[in-house]
Amino acid sequence: MKVPLSWLREYVDLPAVTAHEVADKLTAAGLKLESISSHGHDVKNVVVGEVLDIEELTGFKKPIRHCQVETGEATPREIVCGATNFVVGDRVPVVLPGGVLPGGFEVGARKTYGRMSEGMICSERELGLSEDHGGIMVLPPDTPIGADVVELLGLRDDVIELEITPDIGYALSIRGVAREAATAFGVAFRDPADVELPHESGPSWPASIADPTACDRFVLREVAGFDPAAQSPLWMRTRLTRAGMRPVSLAVDITNYLMLELGQPLHAFDRDKLTGEIVVRRAAAGERLETLDHVVRELDPDDILITDQTGPISMAGTMGGLETEISGGSTAIVIEAAHFSATGISRESRRHGLVSEASKRFERGVDRELPLVASWRAVQLLAELGGASIRPGVTHAEVEVSPARIAIPSGHPGAVAGVPYAKETVVARLEQVGCVVVDGDDPAVRQGGVDPTGVVTGGALAAKLAVAGDDMITVTPPTWRPDLTDPSDLAEEVIRLEGYENLPSVLPAAPAGAGLTEGQRLRRRVGRALAEGGYVEVLSYPFISGDDFDRLLLPAEDARRRAMRLANPLSEDEPLMRTTLLPGLLKTLVRNVGRGFADVALFETGPVYRPRDNAPEVAPVLGVERRPTADELASIEAALPDQPLRVAVVLAGEFERSGWWGGGRQASWADAVQAARLVAAESRLELSIIADQHEPWHPGRCAALYVGDTLVGHAGELHPRVIEAYGLPPRTSAMELELSRLESAMPGPVETPAVSAYPVAIQDVALIVPDFTPVADVEAALRDGAGELLESIRLFDVYAGEQVGEGNKSLAYSMRFRAADRTLTVEETTAARDAAVAMAADRVGAQLRSA
Repeated sequence: MKVPLSWLREYVDLPAVTAHEVADKLTAAGLKLESISSHGHDVKNVVVGEVLDIEELTGFKKPIRHCQVETGEATPREIVCGATNFVVGDRVPVVLPGGVLPGGFEVGARKTYGRMSEGMICSERELGLSEDHGGIMVLPPDTPIGADVVELLGLRDDVIELEITPDIGYALSIRGVAREAATAFGVAFRDPADVELPHESGPSWPASIADPTACDRFVLREVAGFDPAAQSPLWMRTRLTRAGMRPVSLAVDITNYLMLELGQPLHAFDRDKLTGEIVVRRAAAGERLETLDHVVRELDPDDILITDQTGPISMAGTMGGLETEISGGSTAIVIEAAHFSATGISRESRRHGLVSEASKRFERGVDRELPLVASWRAVQLLAELGGASIRPGVTHAEVEVSPARIAIPSGHPGAVAGVPYAKETVVARLEQVGCVVVDGDDPAVRQGGVDPTGVVTGGALAAKLAVAGDDMITVTPPTWRPDLTDPSDLAEEVIRLEGYENLPSVLPAAPAGAGLTEGQRLRRRVGRALAEGGYVEVLSYPFISGDDFDRLLLPAEDARRRAMRLANPLSEDEPLMRTTLLPGLLKTLVRNVGRGFADVALFETGPVYRPRDNAPEVAPVLGVERRPTADELASIEAALPDQPLRVAVVLAGEFERSGWWGGGRQASWADAVQAARLVAAESRLELSIIADQHEPWHPGRCAALYVGDTLVGHAGELHPRVIEAYGLPPRTSAMELELSRLESAMPGPVETPAVSAYPVAIQDVALIVPDFTPVADVEAALRDGAGELLESIRLFDVYAGEQVGEGNKSLAYSMRFRAADRTLTVEETTAARDAAVAMAADRVGAQLRSA
């Protein structure tokens, strides 16, 4: 909302303050400042001149005129001008030599087109009044010659632009902002809606409301004899332009002007194009309407329409129809003002992708009492500025709506703020907002019921707040504040007007607790371990596309293809909740490589979403008027997917960087497997690594990760077709592991192991096994055979060649033995080693390799 300061001052007796000081006060009151722009402060030496003589110059490609202009000086000024819309005797704005126009444009005396030009005759755009550059601005004939144009036209002004949130729709008007400014400065406020309406009898054009849920007040007034050639006055066009709206024609400008001033959208119909009674209703199936933007729209049965006997003539509160548009020959006009359903207009506007200045106001809530006032002021201006005559009568279709009443303890705002407010302060602040406050407690209001007069009451929270001895007050919010519906809303009004800056800053006491859960500690440990291992954490959106399943080569029966579909996705390209972390990580890796970072190692921790079997497709939507029952909560829980926590890594390029110190090392499947080992180590678990074939990994370079008999993830190099589909670097590797399963398998509290003071005995052993034998199986056999004396085992060499025979490989292990109570003898360690070799021979057919 753009608010010219000069317009604001019409209704508020502001002191001598700058626009920045006004903006600071409004910001403190809760209105968010977007920007402040200044107009005309740099303009100088612009005066009113009268054209005495015009000489048409020939021989040029465009019309050129040499003018003699009287400016109140000793002699007339010679000025060369290219515009042709003025004649001798017209009074025009003239910039004298040394003058400055908006934007710092300086004007001097110079010779042009063979004649001297001592200044410049200005258009409205050159003066910063509008975008009109069709010709010179012609002033009224009684304008004093030599008068200062800056003062005469009010060129100097400041415009405060505010961002209006959905809860303060009243501030989308000069009226609403002026009321806030008056409260902020403690000065008088003159309500532009405080006008005396005529005592009229009889209707204007016939109208009715067919659907009370769509509209509860509909007002029509008429004028006749309107002059379609009448122009909007300069002051109106200037204000519209500075408030961000383009002047169109007098009838349209009047409706826009009053919408900006009062906050009540209006619409003007050409009376000669209306047929029969106007009815406000919902759309019927198959109806269509061509709106003012020349788009034919298919209407939805939930759309709110204004119709006559021919059918729809306007999308209520959003945009008018083309058939009843005010045209250049319209002389009879019907002005419409109404109060439409805020939710209905909001849905209609979004359904058609049609957001207008009117719909922005209606969806935030418009003052229900304004239609009579706004329509009367509109016909008055049409009569005053357009020569129209006001036809007697007014059509006023209305659905009875009772005002809300809210009962609260007077100490409730202080309890919310943590600062005690006197009852007198609470009452005064609420009355400044426009509320009617009365002492006492109406039991019906407190209980959230209906009082004996049938007034709708809102007090469910009040009933909870009220206790014996409370000093209760009953509040009726003003019609322009439909957002005030419960005690917390009223408390917020008191607090913001008292000043947020006056609230003390007090840190809340930390509640006693058990600290982080084991799962939270595990997640933090895993993140630190991977970061220390060279990975960078990323956070991706949990949304994926159905095409991702194809790019990952997932089989048709793969459980990861069964995904939850969002009812209202951020992007139609990614409407599914992820069932794996890999798509988001792979896209992030591609984005980094595309920006010149070729060596990338990323990790992400987060949930995946796996639909449960036999779960309902849509979760039930419950009301908020009461706490859900146990069965209702169970029905919601049943519709929710399983959300296990996972960790995944992707890496490409060099994992160990090259440099002056030497060559680096390319990332490989082994690094992905090692990342899984890092994660498992933080869980105090040991992984079993087994060769596997599992999409999207390379069938020959994929490892299944087990804890005992439980599969917890996979790691390895991605399939070449997956790499090609995503545009990844060659040999990209990845790992995905389910943290939730690791957490459930974690051992109990860590016990400090006994540290032996006796020396370690080391035995090396090399075994020949078939080359398809998993290393994990060989190691497991050695551990089981060595017994309790084995402290650790490490694979330090793998060899395949002529010395071990075709189809075989040699695995060399270093085995460390130690006893807790004695120094081991050579015989004991040799026996343990031999038992380990025998176990490996029995399980996997291993043979001891000779020297």
